[in-house]
Amino acid sequence: MEMTSSQTVPASREDTWRALNDPETLKACIPGCESLEKVSDTEYQVAMRAKVGPVNARFRGRMTLADLNPPESYTILFEGQGGVAGFAKGNARVNLVPEGEGATRLEYVASAQVGGKLAQVGSRLIDGAAQKMANQFFSAFVERVGGQTE
Repeated sequence: MEMTSSQTVPASREDTWRALNDPETLKACIPGCESLEKVSDTEYQVAMRAKVGPVNARFRGRMTLADLNPPESYTILFEGQGGVAGFAKGNARVNLVPEGEGATRLEYVASAQVGGKLAQVGSRLIDGAAQKMANQFFSAFVERVGGQTE
């Protein structure tokens, strides 16, 4: 599965970068996130719940930041285990592009793979759930970051 999208954030590129690297902001914006703990400057432990079609699972895993080019871009690598539900792993390339004064275009290209019961529910359900989660994350992120700059 691959997703590409962009979103305008009503904040400077530097403020957007800081928010994208703030564990509290990420935890508040990631749908179903139960915990997000910083292990090092580039690694986080994550626990979250996700529902994909008939499969409802709790995932534990890690998120690693790579190819850091602050405040312009980075790559997020993620992997998680959901017990009998299966696993998910993938990456997202994130770019921040200034858009006039006080706004930033956040662009991303993400790809993911799933296995176990999750892989059995079908790609349409998985793609739909992934797109819904991405939309929820970015809506919450824009609202939270935009609210900080007003």
